[in-house]
Amino acid sequence: MKKRNILYVAAFSALMGSSLVSCDSYLDTMPDNRAEVNTEDKVVRLITSAYPDNSYIMVAECMSDNTDDMGPRFSNYTSRFYDQVFAWQDIVDTDNDDMRVFWLACYGAIANANEALQSIEEMGGATTQTLREAKAEALLCRAYGHFLLVNMFSLNYNKATSSTDLGVTYMTEPETTVNPSYERNSVADVYDKIDKDIQEALPMVGDTHLDVPKYHFNRQAAYAFATRFYLFYEQWDKAVQYATECLGTNPSSMLRDWDEMESYGITDDLTPRTNQYINSSDNSNLMLSTAISMMGYWNSNYSYMSKYSHDSYMSTTETLEATNIWGGSRLMRCQPLRFIGGTLNRVLVAKSPRLFEYTDTQNQTGFVRSVYPPFKADLVLLERAEAYIMLGEYEKACADMTLWMQNWTTSTMTLTPENVTSFYNSMSYWTWDNPTLKKKLHPAFTIDADGSTQESMLQCVLNFKRLENIAEGLRWFDIKRYGITVYRRTMNASDEPESISDSLPANDLRRAIQLPSQIIQAGMQANPR
Repeated sequence: MKKRNILYVAAFSALMGSSLVSCDSYLDTMPDNRAEVNTEDKVVRLITSAYPDNSYIMVAECMSDNTDDMGPRFSNYTSRFYDQVFAWQDIVDTDNDDMRVFWLACYGAIANANEALQSIEEMGGATTQTLREAKAEALLCRAYGHFLLVNMFSLNYNKATSSTDLGVTYMTEPETTVNPSYERNSVADVYDKIDKDIQEALPMVGDTHLDVPKYHFNRQAAYAFATRFYLFYEQWDKAVQYATECLGTNPSSMLRDWDEMESYGITDDLTPRTNQYINSSDNSNLMLSTAISMMGYWNSNYSYMSKYSHDSYMSTTETLEATNIWGGSRLMRCQPLRFIGGTLNRVLVAKSPRLFEYTDTQNQTGFVRSVYPPFKADLVLLERAEAYIMLGEYEKACADMTLWMQNWTTSTMTLTPENVTSFYNSMSYWTWDNPTLKKKLHPAFTIDADGSTQESMLQCVLNFKRLENIAEGLRWFDIKRYGITVYRRTMNASDEPESISDSLPANDLRRAIQLPSQIIQAGMQANPR
């Protein structure tokens, strides 16, 4: 593949300076001009900048099947940026949550991870416990940054085609030039390199060097990341292995306290609930990340971008308020919040806090931030269940799904392969005018036939994951992995489906978000269309 020029560091500094997002000034200087990183403390502090300051959540959630177009009466509550995202168009407008700043933030974080790794080598290698743990964290940060990039800007991993599908550039060295030349690695090559970084990191991972473990790749978060990666990599046995290492012998003690969330009552003030959701002392939150993002306004009772919403029709027919295998939605420990009327039709679980960071206190200007848990014990449990299903270990999968379900609801039902299969075979597949919990699966990997035990079990775990991840963007990755077709549904004045404007089938190239235009203009090969 021909090498291409990309204005990586120069573009990072210039674009971040001219956009609506802020950037750690540490990243504005070329690595070879920075203060020398030559002590354990400096290495540890440097790695705090190896986490992206922007998030995939709003774009991924908006592209997924968790949003409807609420119709013409909501036309004043959108932007050209979100119109493009919802329609899976190549994004040319900018926003705090756009993919340009996400691309740059991920590569900026990767650059800092690489500099930390180089500094450790220049200090003689990981010869102390602190440096071993710091090296593990830096390797995991590098792997995670590339994992996010390849899953947003490339097609999903597929053993049959990933050796030729365009991935992203895997950066393993700090930058020392303003205009380096790069080529895009294949998706398979990116996954192989992530695999190597994870395998090198896990034996060294530890928490003793961390002052605030929940905001870093602490030990449990490291194994949660490994679980997700190997699930995506179709290495089901490793996904089970690392999920078990993460969850330990008593997973129930690590699950979210939904009764605590519900105790705040039905109120317009979402702050107590959102603060509880991202509480670092909650055992479920294995890692927390901050992001310059408006997601705290979108997943709320504000009318921000309310043209595209997780609405009451969707909620009652296929997600939060739909009749599920355990029964009705009233059994949910934490009842969904409904904001319907005027400029809103949203049903939500309050998750995303709204935090304002002042950059100029005199002029009262700054940035809206939020906090989110990229890794949660509840989700690791469902990811293990999914891996068990792919291994044909259905009883173990049912045990994990039952544990999740009895924590999510007050149901005492025990799931079995038989009652799961019966429940999903009792319903038709989703259509735009007859929505159900059940959507056609077209994964690149092999699964059993429609209506089989395995397919029904996958329907169940994907449904549970959809509920668990509502408003967190992760549904988009399951849509890609399982080849689920997404339809663009426009609602009428009665908030019911009126028409379908577009669809995104399993083989649609738009599932790989187009690279930022500035990166393409700098010479990086664009995604095919």
